Amino acid sequence: MKSGARRPDYDPWKGLLASATVRDGRHTAATVLLTLGVPERVVMQIMGWSSTAMAARYQHVTAGTLRDVAQRVGGPIWVVAKEGGEGTPGNSAGPR
Repeated sequence: MKSGARRPDYDPWKGLLASATVRDGRHTAATVLLTLGVPERVVMQIMGWSSTAMAARYQHVTAGTLRDVAQRVGGPIWVVAKEGGEGTPGNSAGPR
C-alpha cells in the first residue's frame, strides 16, 4: 500500500466507531501485544501491517514495560555482583 493510501474499509470503520461513540483501539491493541511480548512478526500479522514502521507508530512503550525490563536486566547483574563475578570490585577476573 502506498504511503498515505487508505484501505477501502477505513472510512466506514471510522464512521462505525463514531456512531457507536467508541474510540479506535488500534494503539491500545498494539501496545498490549507489545507488553505481552508478542513477537513483532506476529503482531504485524494480527494488526494487518506490511511494514515494521507501523509498530513504531502504534506501539507505545509503557512505564511498566520499562520497569519490567530494568528488573529483568538488573536481577542477573546484582546476582553476579553478590557472587563476586566478572568485573566486580576486588575480583581479579575482571577486564583489564
